Amino acid sequence: MTARRPLRSLLAVSLAALAAAGALFAPAPGAAQEPLRIEITEGVIEPMPIAIPAFAADGGSSAYAAEIRQVVVDDLAGSGLFRVIDQSAYLAGAGSVDQRPDFENWRVINAEALGVSESALTDDGRLQVRFQLWDVFGAKPLGDGLGLRAAPGDARRIGHKIADAIHLALTGEPGYFDSRVAFVAESGPKGARQKRIAIMDQDGANLRYMTDGGSLVLSPQFSPAGDSLVYISWGTGAPKVVYQDLRGGGSEVLGSFPSMSFSPKFSPDGGSVLMSLTDGANTDIYSMSLASRQVSRLTSGPAIETSPDYSPDGSQIVFESDAGGNPQLYVMSAGGGAPRRISFGEGAYGTPVWSPRGDLIAFTKQLGGRFHVGVMRTDGSNERLLTASFLDEGPTWSPNGRVLMFFRESPGADGAPQLWRVDANGRNLRRAPTPGAASDPSWSPLLP
Repeated sequence: MTARRPLRSLLAVSLAALAAAGALFAPAPGAAQEPLRIEITEGVIEPMPIAIPAFAADGGSSAYAAEIRQVVVDDLAGSGLFRVIDQSAYLAGAGSVDQRPDFENWRVINAEALGVSESALTDDGRLQVRFQLWDVFGAKPLGDGLGLRAAPGDARRIGHKIADAIHLALTGEPGYFDSRVAFVAESGPKGARQKRIAIMDQDGANLRYMTDGGSLVLSPQFSPAGDSLVYISWGTGAPKVVYQDLRGGGSEVLGSFPSMSFSPKFSPDGGSVLMSLTDGANTDIYSMSLASRQVSRLTSGPAIETSPDYSPDGSQIVFESDAGGNPQLYVMSAGGGAPRRISFGEGAYGTPVWSPRGDLIAFTKQLGGRFHVGVMRTDGSNERLLTASFLDEGPTWSPNGRVLMFFRESPGADGAPQLWRVDANGRNLRRAPTPGAASDPSWSPLLP
């Protein structure tokens, strides 16, 4: 039997972010509100073995229970942090959520954690799910469990929330599974592609298109609340920044600028939008208040300054500038002022994005005829290149700041962009599922 990792330091984590009461998800009656707790010692190097038996269900909810379990398994396995043990190795079923498992049946297959769930359809037609995570070698529950209730059509979201709860319990950090990705869906030949703004769940499910392909669109970006987008559209002849309300409020062009506009990004409070505007041969960074539509210029001078992004606390802005001769990364106060250069390596840097955790800045780097996605600390130190290909561009962070999504384009006449993801440490590089060619991803925050 493989020796188990020793358990040492206590981490208390709250379920509030995973099962907050609201219109879509409400705590099931009697569901515990105490936080999950687990003792862990070290970052995961080898995937943690976990058992997820078939979810128990009453007759009316059995198909939903199977769907929820599959979502949980796919989320955990796709993260690279967990290895879900194949059900053929299980010596027993899981039993009831309220029943203490026979832990020896799970120790013998080296499962370190055991997830048990049961579901039922309530009298009002809603799907009620209870879930309990167990520490197999410690022979104890990890917290008092999770209770969720939602419309049956939201079974996949229940699965994502359970996977987020497991991630939180076993790593001490929030997951990213119950989130969405906005991107540019592309179709047609390479020289004349139709481009549409699309949104999907982070695992590729529930795809929907926000634009009809009648005009060229680029660079969608989620608001901090995840309820709106900004993107670039050529629908009026010149590139303009468009605001799209995802709650059914329609879309509108933000201002009427005589110049070209690029690279829109929301402020952390959602109250303003950063963008680059070109006036003649000069491109500078501006901020627009969404309430007053007042525009403030933040940079000036002959350099091309673009791709701005706020720090999570809104106090600083990172951006790309060729003031030093070739594109490099700079940081300045959110109100403007003297910038300081933070990139000093070989090659050209661009598209910087600040991690939601505030500890890293991701970027694109062109060096030696290849493109890379990399990360560095916010002072420019500890630069690490995570990927390399013919063309890697446009990184975006997962809500927990541990995973990056970007697009990679293959060379040649038939080359097309696809979405990829990689952990911030360079591990677990894999394709993200899309129905066809895709570029310009933007990862939403965790859904409420």
